[in-house]
Amino acid sequence: MTLSEKVAQLGNDAPGVARLGLPPYNWWSEALHGISNVGPGTRFDNVVPGATSFPNVINMAASFNEAMWKTVGQAVSTEGRAMYNLGRAGLTYWSPTINVVRDPRWGRTLETPGEDPFVVGKYAANYVRGLQDVEGTENATDLNSRPLKVSSCCKHFAAYDVDNWKGVHRYTFDARVTEQDMLETFLKPFEMCVKEGGVSSVMCSYNRVNGYPTCADPVLLKDTIRGDWDLHGYIVADCDSVEVMVKYQHFLNDTNEDAVAQTLKAGLDLDCGVLSPKYAESSVRQGKVRVKNIDKALNYLYVVLMRLGYFDGSPKFQSLGSKDICNDEHIELATEAARQGIVLLKNDNDALPLDPAIIKTLAVVGPHANATYVMLGNYAGVPCRMKSPIDGLSEYAKVNYQMGCENVACKNDTFIFEAMDAAKNSDATVILGGIDLSIEAESLDRVDLLLPGFQTQLIQQVAAVSKGPVVLVIMSAGGIDISFAKNNPNIKAIVWAGYPGEEGGRAIADVIFGKHNPGGRLPVTWHEADYVNQLPMTSMPLRPVTSLGYPGRTYKFFDGPVVYPFGYGLSYTSFNHTLVSAIPSLTVNINKAILCRDIAYDTAVKLDCASVLVDDITCSDEFEFEIKVENVGKKDGSQVVIVYSKPPSGISSTHIKQVVGFQRVFLKAGGFQSVKFKLNACKSLGLIDFGGYNLLPAGEHTILVGDGAVSFPVKLSFNRV
Repeated sequence: MTLSEKVAQLGNDAPGVARLGLPPYNWWSEALHGISNVGPGTRFDNVVPGATSFPNVINMAASFNEAMWKTVGQAVSTEGRAMYNLGRAGLTYWSPTINVVRDPRWGRTLETPGEDPFVVGKYAANYVRGLQDVEGTENATDLNSRPLKVSSCCKHFAAYDVDNWKGVHRYTFDARVTEQDMLETFLKPFEMCVKEGGVSSVMCSYNRVNGYPTCADPVLLKDTIRGDWDLHGYIVADCDSVEVMVKYQHFLNDTNEDAVAQTLKAGLDLDCGVLSPKYAESSVRQGKVRVKNIDKALNYLYVVLMRLGYFDGSPKFQSLGSKDICNDEHIELATEAARQGIVLLKNDNDALPLDPAIIKTLAVVGPHANATYVMLGNYAGVPCRMKSPIDGLSEYAKVNYQMGCENVACKNDTFIFEAMDAAKNSDATVILGGIDLSIEAESLDRVDLLLPGFQTQLIQQVAAVSKGPVVLVIMSAGGIDISFAKNNPNIKAIVWAGYPGEEGGRAIADVIFGKHNPGGRLPVTWHEADYVNQLPMTSMPLRPVTSLGYPGRTYKFFDGPVVYPFGYGLSYTSFNHTLVSAIPSLTVNINKAILCRDIAYDTAVKLDCASVLVDDITCSDEFEFEIKVENVGKKDGSQVVIVYSKPPSGISSTHIKQVVGFQRVFLKAGGFQSVKFKLNACKSLGLIDFGGYNLLPAGEHTILVGDGAVSFPVKLSFNRV
């Protein structure tokens, strides 16, 4: 290849080299929760009219079901391969989004697995495995030749969670992040995605981190992703990020050639955009970057295409076609994923499930009562079909529909009285409210945590006159302060449905009428409205900033009042938890030469060896425990068992608690199951100190199950050998 031919391949729309028989390829396709129509690599037409649109990621995270996440990934990659065979899609999908939801106002919350870095990382690893793994080759030792079903990409790296808030835009935002927060929160999911998921691509983000554009930061790209984590794949810039450096960030007063050189030398391989293919050659000729940097980037790119069988085919997937897209199995999987992600927030006097033998007429009101495209969220393709809430509920009762509000903005109260009339004359009422992509979306952050317009008035007035029980269903990604409904005795039940995908209406109806017993848990904290008045979205620290009066962020660092906490969710049945077995102490052997490290304590604590550096030990020590989960109610149901670790008391400025494991178990009424956990001491009991050291502290750690129904101490000590 000549230099001109090489640089032409550095953009997402690579033209190939006809004289060498190198075919063109468009790298940009998306598969966040199904094959998307975002990106020029994919298209829908009469050959492929649609693809299965699964629930948005925030919904799937709420299921806390690792097996489900992987299974959905497998279904999506099957449809992607089938579309590729039909000439309608590529093989490289820039999904999933795995940024932690640091602030409840973030517009892209719907794309993410929530606010806990461990949960986000586990989602990433499982979904990526579902997309990429070829059966029988999952554990291949040579990662450069391990086959890929499709290529996945974890994004947006790193500390990206401000889109457009009060005039602050993602293109120019400089995230000022401590090393402690970087390691503990912002990098952790990406590390898990690379190391556990084996992802074949990482996308760097628009924003700067501590002054540096992420796509031009060699510490983030070359040292961390490639060096520390050993990525086998390519690094791609978010679309036009390289151009953003020149056009908006004015980083080092870069010319186009400067920006291209800096990103290539930092470790970037592919530019979703035109700047690199347009200016890389002149950058070389001006002496700003070497040809070998371009060669290295092309190597990474073409090795991924080889692993995909782009050049010589993949016989294993050649039979996939139209029959494998939108098939009954995938549609049912989309429905089940939506069911499992629904969260029951309130159920006074067991008002739910409704009994179809008693509830013959049902008032269905609110701006989301007839929702269709709203349920698809963003990065959605063309769905196979759509089942609105009215469609689903009509299968159980005669529906009396009144919209109540024209849309989620609900700017007037014109239609409230018709909704009230429907509620007066029906056996039960379902109000469907919330927000949509006009309120929270990419390039659009929220400014408050309230329901828009007259929605609150609609809900209150309808609930006041309803003849039968009132059920409130909220569609949203981020939390909403619905304290008024939580405390209103006329509203018997509240259900969070997120953005549940093409089969969302079916899933909502199945939960309300008891065909499915809800078992989802909130993957984000639902804050009170005043929380966002206490700190700007642009303040990056997760710990409280006491000098400014800023509260902490996420359940890990905020212990104030909330509407609903992280991990909250009810069921139509009841569960008991019993500790079957656990170890009370753990001794970690360390070499005599290892240096013990001090930890800052709020109180006077004296330990012979307060902590050791995780990098100094093998970190092979594990501890196990077993929990008996028993369904003591009268209905079959699923229970999500979330395990937290709590550090020894008195350590300064560390987390309150952190998720270290979770399992979702299904139990028949009266049934029980023993759930076993095996945790690595370093990963589950370690912490990052203010200097960015990853430490394993001695002392009495606490393991909590759920809301503390079961807890036990694990006393950790060191023994020199």
